[in-house]
Amino acid sequence: MKNLGLFCLLLACVGLQSCKKNQSPKNNQATQAQAEKPISVQCYKALYEKDTVELKINTLKTGKISGDMVMKVFKMPNKVGKIYGEFSGDTLFASYTFIAGMNNKTTYKNPMAFLKRGNELILGNGKIETTMGASYFVKGAPIDFDRVKYKFTTVDCVDK
Repeated sequence: MKNLGLFCLLLACVGLQSCKKNQSPKNNQATQAQAEKPISVQCYKALYEKDTVELKINTLKTGKISGDMVMKVFKMPNKVGKIYGEFSGDTLFASYTFIAGMNNKTTYKNPMAFLKRGNELILGNGKIETTMGASYFVKGAPIDFDRVKYKFTTVDCVDK
């Protein structure tokens, strides 16, 4: 009986270690995306009533997208963060990791979808689910790009 308990403990440790190894490549991809030099940089700005959203997109050699986004929504804390993703056809599916206001201890992560029409990017609205702390668009549910708040137009990039 004692050997069975020891065997189960050993098996659990091996299982937990293998889970840990599977998480590492995701972190490495994000680090690689930051370190890789972009082949093009495009800046966008969206205005809606008293809201302003600024977006800087870096296109990498791999076809992936990285960048920065600042959301200034009226009577809400500013959201400042990074965006990572890739295009699927004319739609950019990205993950936005940000902090809200002065709270540097808590980071949030939301999925986003942008439709590219000419020189314009349209931030879509879709049904989002959260499972085990990860948010994502519901598979099979449409993303609306017609009734939206934020339509981004290209602007000159300005380093702050």
